[in-house]
Amino acid sequence: MLPSLFVSHGAPTLPLEAAPARHFLEGLGASIEIKYGRPRAIVVASAHWETATPMVNLVETNPTIYDFHGFPAALYEMKYPAPGSAAVAGRVKSLLDAAGFACGTDTRRGLDHGAWVPLKLMYPSADIPVIQLSIQSHQGPDYHFRLGQALAPLRAEGVLVMGSGSFTHDLSEFRNYRNTLNAAEPEWVAGFANWFSKALDEGRLEDLLAYRSRAPYGVKNHPTDEHLLPIYVAMGAAGAEPVAHHLHESVSHVILRMDVWGFDSKAEENSLAA
Repeated sequence: MLPSLFVSHGAPTLPLEAAPARHFLEGLGASIEIKYGRPRAIVVASAHWETATPMVNLVETNPTIYDFHGFPAALYEMKYPAPGSAAVAGRVKSLLDAAGFACGTDTRRGLDHGAWVPLKLMYPSADIPVIQLSIQSHQGPDYHFRLGQALAPLRAEGVLVMGSGSFTHDLSEFRNYRNTLNAAEPEWVAGFANWFSKALDEGRLEDLLAYRSRAPYGVKNHPTDEHLLPIYVAMGAAGAEPVAHHLHESVSHVILRMDVWGFDSKAEENSLAA
């Protein structure tokens, strides 16, 4: 059974940077295929598609969305024309509808940089169908954890469920560090990331869901929720009693933690151990 994933997609320029996170993501797709098999489709919940209620895109071929400005010209020449999948989009919709999430469809939406930037590194051939799912940033962590739980059956169906956001994301500080790729992060970044990582490792779900009041520097690193909410989708998609696996840790532009996490369930862990 495929794991679910959370990836930190970083700045849109990640494919152009000689950053540890880029190199890790370039090998992640192959690592998944070796251990679990090739996904037949990918469902991505990206921080960069926010809607009032859940929406899934239903397209034949995904347009590449350049939802940024002022970056190098080479970035705007990149494309990620992954096919869509009516069958998988319909399956996502039916699962969410059955769980009480009224899911709509968008027949024009393509892939924003939260989706195509990491996928271009993981699966550069763009030959795996990709379906994008929106988030509802006004709903918070618990809602997105439950939304992810509704998608858990997809993992047994060969579908990779992936949340794409950022482990830390205070862009009010970004201009101070935008020309620095890799350096030790300040205490307000490290303190939050270390707390969140430990809570994931220890399975402290209540603390994770209440991170804004319990994590040190929680609101500082996430003035708004949207870039952390995809991790709750990925965590929920692991099913009952999710188990977290820290796959990658690095920092870019000093303040952006680029951590990647994989999730499966305690039942799967026990099954493997047996």
